[in-house]
Amino acid sequence: MKASVLETIKKSAAVPSIPQVVLRFLEIMQDPHFEYYDLVKVLSADAGTVSEVLRLANSALFGVRNKIVSLQHALTLLGPKRVRSLLLGRYLVDSMSKKQVNGLDMRYFWRRSFASSVVASHFAHSLLPHHRDEASIGAVLADIGIPILAEAFPDKYRPILARYAPNGDPAVMDDELEAVEVTHGQVSAMVLAHWKLPETVTNAVNLHQSANPGEGNIATIGRILNASDRIGRILCEVPTPEEIISVCTGAISFVAMDMDVLAKLLPTIENDIEELADTLRIDVIPNNIYALIAQTLQEHLSAPATG
Repeated sequence: MKASVLETIKKSAAVPSIPQVVLRFLEIMQDPHFEYYDLVKVLSADAGTVSEVLRLANSALFGVRNKIVSLQHALTLLGPKRVRSLLLGRYLVDSMSKKQVNGLDMRYFWRRSFASSVVASHFAHSLLPHHRDEASIGAVLADIGIPILAEAFPDKYRPILARYAPNGDPAVMDDELEAVEVTHGQVSAMVLAHWKLPETVTNAVNLHQSANPGEGNIATIGRILNASDRIGRILCEVPTPEEIISVCTGAISFVAMDMDVLAKLLPTIENDIEELADTLRIDVIPNNIYALIAQTLQEHLSAPATG
């Protein structure tokens, strides 16, 4: 990795800026002994942010029965970590969606990111339940290095960017290193660190392209992000039954899970993706492929073993 390349990208207009109120919120949360009062105080200083937190808390994603009308209630119900993830996700998604990157369909980009996030959230629920939020927000933002690299190096990165599309051949780390000397995972991690996301998220994002992330919780989250990205891709395409089985079995094996977890998730994933997109205010391309993939996996699971 070329540190000078990352530093050049960090200083460029390709990296979105962070609102001061969110930056201050993140600084307070870095103190392990922070007080809820301080979080409420800093967020209360910006009416727009208060409105956004309350909107997020009352979104269909969380299914609250009684409307939340106070910032204190929202923080208590969701927890500071989830509010942090939601605010960062909302502002980063909004900033990135305003970019016009030649050769990249942002509606496809977000559809794929949201599909990956929903899968990652469910995988983490089974493997690392205490890190479910980190896996979810990590999957949403793991690929933001792609449009940033496309903006920073439009000519060098164009051939790789062309592959980030339905039925495209996924780019690997070596392709990106040869073209621009850094990977999109490294750039994504750099941006998330710049935005002061916890190291659990930034380090997992940095590892998510690796074929061997290692051991430990961060490595497991990295594996979850890798596997959910593979599955998120075919959820945005019209894959053949053979490709469905190949991609899904490979992804499930990579995180050492049971295929039943994915098979049970698929029938409801469309609604989960739409709720996440609505929460983050992004219009995404609809896709009706989930039923086909679910049916293919169920048939695969129920088929008698051979050998």
